[in-house]
Amino acid sequence: MRRLLLPITWLLLQVQLVMLGVASLVWNLVAFALSFVLPREAGRRIGRAAIANGYRGYWAAIRPFGFLHLHAEALDVLRDEAGLVIVANHPSLLDAMMLVARLPRSACVMKGSLMHNPFLAAGARLARYIPNDSAHTMVRSAVADLKTGGQLVMFPEGTRTTTRPLNPFHPSFALIAKRAGVPIQTVFIDTDSPYLGKGWPLWRLPPLPIVFRVRLGRRFEVGADHLATMREIESYFAGEVRR
Repeated sequence: MRRLLLPITWLLLQVQLVMLGVASLVWNLVAFALSFVLPREAGRRIGRAAIANGYRGYWAAIRPFGFLHLHAEALDVLRDEAGLVIVANHPSLLDAMMLVARLPRSACVMKGSLMHNPFLAAGARLARYIPNDSAHTMVRSAVADLKTGGQLVMFPEGTRTTTRPLNPFHPSFALIAKRAGVPIQTVFIDTDSPYLGKGWPLWRLPPLPIVFRVRLGRRFEVGADHLATMREIESYFAGEVRR
């Protein structure tokens, strides 16, 4: 019986990924059309809300499968807060979707190459997400967005975790918060699943169920020395992730 169930389980897990890909492609076609008719600010607001609602709908749609359990309700208290840098650890490819689904006014800092991805590019441009291919432009765009009341979601490790407990942090998140004059809210994504971590093939069946739990950490104000703040937050993250 177990040998029979494993291929079915694998197939259903792949169906979930296909559902995500199709939904992303459809939204990006709509976003591409909207980008020609919506003013910049309206596109920013509608684009971010649509991405958040789309991801929340996706999580709701796959919940009955019973393979993936996501607990991110802790983020709801941040939903309407303006001017906030939200930083999290980065164990899997699902992390940004988990956070953005609960934060409809947030922007993500994205790899510049993703701005050419057909599943992401048009929606990200409409929502005014921020590419990281130019550090100077990234910082300037992020600061401007925060000063207009936006939220910024960042992963200070820069990529998914490869060195336990964390990859070394990049200081850009602290510099952005300092220049925008906003606090930094720490968020922890707890999981013992390797699913979609760095180097995990999409086709490999992980141990089930897959459980992710999001919790809020401390909030930090950035001092005159943003590098010192970055090191303090990095040390705090390492202790919390080990715990």
